[in-house]
Amino acid sequence: MSAPRPDRRRRWRRGLLLGAGLIVLLLAGIGANTVRNRAGLTPVHDSIAERVAELAPFWRMVPPQAALSQARAVLMSGCDGPRDNMDFWAGLLAETGRPGLIIDSHSPRHLDGWELWRLVCAGQVLPGAERAGDLVAGLSLTGRAPVVLLGASHGGWTVLEFLAQAVTGTTPPGIEGGPARPDNLLPQVQAVVLLYPYCGLLNGADQGDWQNAPPILMVGAAEDEIVSTPACAALAERLRQRGARIDWHVLPGAGHGFDQRERAAFSTLTFDPAQRAHAADLVRAFLAAN
Repeated sequence: MSAPRPDRRRRWRRGLLLGAGLIVLLLAGIGANTVRNRAGLTPVHDSIAERVAELAPFWRMVPPQAALSQARAVLMSGCDGPRDNMDFWAGLLAETGRPGLIIDSHSPRHLDGWELWRLVCAGQVLPGAERAGDLVAGLSLTGRAPVVLLGASHGGWTVLEFLAQAVTGTTPPGIEGGPARPDNLLPQVQAVVLLYPYCGLLNGADQGDWQNAPPILMVGAAEDEIVSTPACAALAERLRQRGARIDWHVLPGAGHGFDQRERAAFSTLTFDPAQRAHAADLVRAFLAAN
């Protein structure tokens, strides 16, 4: 077999260099976008009324016959959008006398199809601090009655960012300031439930004085394949040092999304009804005490 001709070798080298250059540009773009998200920079600037108008056609109440003004719980899903676990937790909260508002952050932004929700999971679209604006929009319509916040995974990150914004007097990126600010809404938050939240580098909750924050139940999964449970344990301890009241529990043997039956294609995560029941017992006991 004859050796490749010089011009063919040059084409190969040019192709390799071009491919390497494209990879570098892609990584640089991802890095720059991640930095932008961490800094809270966004091209979107909505009033509360505009955000409500965007979200309202897609959010729903559990039980369905409850009016929005009767909501006594607000639920934020993981990065793949509202799944059956949100209905489970909303049902549990309704059983305790707390009708729940499930906020869908994905459908209004067309992140529910074509696997685009994976960009949310990767921290490239709708980071927790920005998504907290959706939580503000929902809370602004629930009246002044005590409300429980529940967030799972990315939703837990979102709730943590909302609390940090409340204790520091800041507003979510992309939301115009006004009366419906996190610090004005915080007094009506009675308790917070966080299930396997994201607590990594992009999470900006570790700031401010948390003494006036509501009590928090944080449930981690010992075998979490997606987020770092040790990072959440460390964050919980740092927030305690800032005055937060946090009950921290780790479920032995549980994986990420242990409470969710619905799975995306090729997902390796596993629904575990026993772990979900264990978490439900923790939530009921926590709410009974708070």
